[in-house]
Amino acid sequence: MTGHSLRLRLIAGGAAAILIALTVAGFGLTVLFERHVTRSVVDDLDVHLKQLLAGLDVDADGKPIVARPPADPRFSDPLSGLYWQISDDRSELLRSRSLWDSMLALPADEVASGEVHHHTLKGPAGAQLMTAERQVTLTLRDQPTAVRAAVAIDMARVSAASAAFAKDMVVALGILGVVLAIATSVQVMLGLRPLDALRHGIADVRSGHSRRLPAAVPTEVLPLVEEVNGLLAAQEREIERSRGRAADLAHGLKTPLAALAADAGRLRERGEAGLARDIEAVGDAMSRHVDRELARARVRGEPGRSLGVATELAPLTRSLVAILSRTPAGAAIGFDIQVADDVTLPLDRADLAEVLGNLLDNATRHAASKVRIVAAADAGGLGVVIEDDGAGIAAAARSAALERGIRLDQRGEGSGLGLAIVQDVLEAYDWTLSLEVSELGGLKASCRPA
Repeated sequence: MTGHSLRLRLIAGGAAAILIALTVAGFGLTVLFERHVTRSVVDDLDVHLKQLLAGLDVDADGKPIVARPPADPRFSDPLSGLYWQISDDRSELLRSRSLWDSMLALPADEVASGEVHHHTLKGPAGAQLMTAERQVTLTLRDQPTAVRAAVAIDMARVSAASAAFAKDMVVALGILGVVLAIATSVQVMLGLRPLDALRHGIADVRSGHSRRLPAAVPTEVLPLVEEVNGLLAAQEREIERSRGRAADLAHGLKTPLAALAADAGRLRERGEAGLARDIEAVGDAMSRHVDRELARARVRGEPGRSLGVATELAPLTRSLVAILSRTPAGAAIGFDIQVADDVTLPLDRADLAEVLGNLLDNATRHAASKVRIVAAADAGGLGVVIEDDGAGIAAAARSAALERGIRLDQRGEGSGLGLAIVQDVLEAYDWTLSLEVSELGGLKASCRPA
């Protein structure tokens, strides 16, 4: 949408400015052209007027005659649009054949001798005429008489020329507008290219390909880049401090937990088995919390961990299965590994081992006889699916297990803290965990890119 795209807004604004500019320019050029043609017409009228006055004479009877009419043949064609007339204050004396039975209604103004006046007046058939007149004095019947010589032309020629010019100009300005619009689009795209580079730079930071935005940007964008880089540096420092605090807290609890476990052992030796079990259960729960926070601090403290890392899935899976097969629960389970040797996932080996280890442990403990590990691809990319043929988890429990803000370690065995750690690790890589019903009858845990 134009309102949400800076590129489209700039192009639309440029196109609107071009349209306005070309419209104003077209109107102005048309006016200038019309004035130029009008000046040319007036100059031609002055020439015709001089020719008319040069041929004006008086015959033997004292009457005015035009001995040498103006040379333009239009003066001889009736209503041709070019006319001349000789008149005094009382009546018309002479006129061109082109006037036919009409006459020029000159305004009653005072024209000094030798001065040329220009008028716009109505002519034959209501035509708009541009007229040039000059007054001269002739001796008619032994009396000096002021005579007005006038030449007129139909301004329809000017209007037609202006209309033709405007028509041709619209085509030319249209082509010019298209060229300018294309040039504006190219200019906008070139001008916004640094923002595209900035967007790619931010994407590289998010994906881990770089830690900072490149500083080789135009001067106008450099302050923004510096601010973003400063924000990234401050975020890294804050994350490092948070990691340190989490690690310090977790490690600080290790010694008290170890002491608590030792106290439980001594209580068991004294015959307080019930109390020892309660203390060991509390200690184990606290220990799992410590392990969880350490895992969170490790994976969340390194944004973009997927940069340059890739783990071969098949060897890691076989290694984990070999370990689980030696446990009491795993000894009675058949593991079906459907992973090609060349399959790799963009996760750190330790983090992927954390994910697969917890999911495989859950599947092994709940399976009846079979656990299947499959490398599966979809529109989001390649992921891994772990299924078992156990009793599974009810739909309501599956939904609750993945709800944000729910403490997973407070649920029953197999859907507790291990799933919480899996989700924490996957979120650090922008991956997701989904729980569904497996074709085997049990639980299907899918890990895929978000």
